[in-house]
Amino acid sequence: MSGCNGDGEGLFRFLRERVYEMLDPTIVPEDEVLLPIIDELLLTEPRFSGLRAAEKVELKRQLYQRVKGLDILSELLAEEEITEIMVNGHDRIFVERRGRLEKTAARFESEERLFQIIQRILSTGNRVVNESSPIVDTRLPDGSRVNVVLSPISLDGAALTIRKFPKEVMTLDRLQAFGALDETVASFLKDLVRARYNIFISGGTGSGKTSMLNALAQWIPEDERLLTIEDSAEIQIAGVDNLVRLEVRTANMAGENEVSMRQLIRSALRMRPDRILVGEVRGEETVEMLQAMNTGHAGSISTGHANSAEDMLARLETMVIMAVDIPLSAVRRQIASALEVIIHLGRLRDGSRKVLEIREVTGMEGETIHLRTLYRFKETGMTSGQITGKFVKVNNMLQKEKAERLKADA
Repeated sequence: MSGCNGDGEGLFRFLRERVYEMLDPTIVPEDEVLLPIIDELLLTEPRFSGLRAAEKVELKRQLYQRVKGLDILSELLAEEEITEIMVNGHDRIFVERRGRLEKTAARFESEERLFQIIQRILSTGNRVVNESSPIVDTRLPDGSRVNVVLSPISLDGAALTIRKFPKEVMTLDRLQAFGALDETVASFLKDLVRARYNIFISGGTGSGKTSMLNALAQWIPEDERLLTIEDSAEIQIAGVDNLVRLEVRTANMAGENEVSMRQLIRSALRMRPDRILVGEVRGEETVEMLQAMNTGHAGSISTGHANSAEDMLARLETMVIMAVDIPLSAVRRQIASALEVIIHLGRLRDGSRKVLEIREVTGMEGETIHLRTLYRFKETGMTSGQITGKFVKVNNMLQKEKAERLKADA
């Protein structure tokens, strides 16, 4: 900033500190309170006397955004290339940009300021975090997912993680443009959705499970009744009018009024859905999710964390057994009957996200659930730091009896 004796950042910090002294930093001030304070300081403080009018306007704009928003987080949230923000204490902030993690120069001036911003975030979602309840999940008004862990649980200061909510609805065309799949695979997945296959999407953290779920959901016929059930609302549905969106509710400070994923799925079964989309299963709600797929709600979709399709089956078995006391063989038969296709996603070492495999669940062979590979991503090399490869069809078609549904839909 010219005219500032090379100390534009210092002038900004001075102005910010003076404004904070006059306001309650945990409350977002009204414009009629904030703007006169900034104007008065810019006019009366001697150190601003050498600034041009345009420089004062820029200082005012920057400070307004900082105070009215979420401090330095506002600038990071505004960057479209950033998909995740990770605050590890007030002075160590990392972001995910284009699939890669990097440390930023941004920092809060103190741990106290970070805590104030956390309280501001939580106030919009009517959530509370303190020493007795140091872990909380919430979301920003735009839908971005937020997780907070306070000290002393977080040993190096408050940990704040924000998964940004995409501004545009994810589609298979966009995933194809990103290289997550090719035209052939995209067309195949569209057919599966239209033919009402029960689909399960598996993958590790940040592999793009919710993005894939959103993309598949765009191909659900608009005349169907659809229910979505999520821990934190992230599913974006366009074009379906008969839509009911449900979200879990955490317990209050007294440990009361919780509404669990399991309760929501049970309720959804009585709401006459054609399909149910479950954002992610992590525990006992897996039982109800499988029952929904097994009781006339063909075309349902869910997601889960796993390192492979086989690992996902093992995790589902474990989650069911934790909820109900039935033999493992019965659990496996229920899973094999409910799931028809598993789409396994991965985040590769170059940061890209891809469909790694599409597997058909063909039933039981003895006491084992049998999977049949339909498509697989095969790496061919590395170009300019990016992994290259192709999607290979391993088997030509689905099992004949199931494939008839694709023909009928066509």
